[in-house]
Amino acid sequence: MASETKPFDIAESLTTDARIYAYLSEAFETNDAAFIASAIGDVVRSRNISAMAKETGLSRETLYNALSKNGNPTLGTMLSIMTALGLRLNIQAA
Repeated sequence: MASETKPFDIAESLTTDARIYAYLSEAFETNDAAFIASAIGDVVRSRNISAMAKETGLSRETLYNALSKNGNPTLGTMLSIMTALGLRLNIQAA
């Protein structure tokens, strides 16, 4: 009997604030804007994209598009999402 597998989805593993913070911290360390946006998208999906859309005032489609691998979210969009996630950006010397 063959086993059935499904693709790995990191969003299913982002179940605690500590995991989310660690995941996003690592994403920001890459300095890769597309990767960071995608990682934030993973977190948004882990939190229920419909609820996040309502909380940010953005449509689900806007969130999906902005946070996709090919998305290019505006700073305003990112700040709305980060606020909805209970996060804020900090400046730190490199």
